[in-house]
Amino acid sequence: MNFQQLRSVRETVRRGFNLTEVAAALHTSQPGVSRQIRELEDELGIRIFVRAGKRLTGLTPPGAAVLPLVEQLLRDADNLQRAGADFANASTGTLTIAATHSQARYALPPAVRDFSAAHPGVLLRLHQGSPQQIARWLLDGDADIGVATEALTEYPELAALPCYAWSHCVVVPRGHVLATGQALTLQRLCEFPIVTYEPGYTGRRHIDEAFRRQQLQPSVVLEAMDADVVKTYVELGMGVGIIAAIAFDQTRDAGLVAVDARHLFATNTTRLAVRRGAWLRGYAYEFITQFAPPLTRSLVEKAARALPGDSFDI
Repeated sequence: MNFQQLRSVRETVRRGFNLTEVAAALHTSQPGVSRQIRELEDELGIRIFVRAGKRLTGLTPPGAAVLPLVEQLLRDADNLQRAGADFANASTGTLTIAATHSQARYALPPAVRDFSAAHPGVLLRLHQGSPQQIARWLLDGDADIGVATEALTEYPELAALPCYAWSHCVVVPRGHVLATGQALTLQRLCEFPIVTYEPGYTGRRHIDEAFRRQQLQPSVVLEAMDADVVKTYVELGMGVGIIAAIAFDQTRDAGLVAVDARHLFATNTTRLAVRRGAWLRGYAYEFITQFAPPLTRSLVEKAARALPGDSFDI
């Protein structure tokens, strides 16, 4: 048994049993992947995959049973390498952060700038995606740290810690009737077409819940993944925008006015997540504290060791 065999099994499942994609991901040949799988099956005395001719179509019951063990062995091997690197050379390496657009664009830049200045030997990689993609990158070991508002608490394999709370605002062109100082209500918002986030992004759930509680049906004419797109179409006159308040910059958004909407929509919490059981390099904990000072190394380690559902003070 060797790690290449285990990686071949794991990637085969991840790539939907497409051995051409598996071979490309592992930088080998398709016959090489097939050989690694057969050799592991022969050694274990079971068939891991269901076959239709030469094609793999799914996991057998024994395959489904051993897959978590395969993944755990590979995670442990990765942790061992990280631990060795941490002690051998603590000042160099790679730190991969996965975040939604709003977090990458508006919340993370000061921490990224300060961390990079303090750790010139560490390469920072920034992946942007949906909250679900961020969770998957963390679970697959393709990211060290994830930052998002939605979804991260839904994965028991992740330790998701609160970083900061934020509210929504309404953005309109200068001179718009909603910017005249009259009290902003959900009923008034329903008089205009609305441009806001896609479901599953940046507190959209709280926006929908607020209208639903008052039995109102807003006219959402455009949904986008990030605030910059929302603001662009508000400037074009397509409607009024509902965005995260942190995404409004008076200097950059000079053609728009932000109207406080914290009284209309529930407060949102941005969370930072790590995979339970993952070994984080020392500089990863330093980045976390740089971004969210209350999240000390001891607290993050405690959260990562805790069982899902355990509670502790932050």
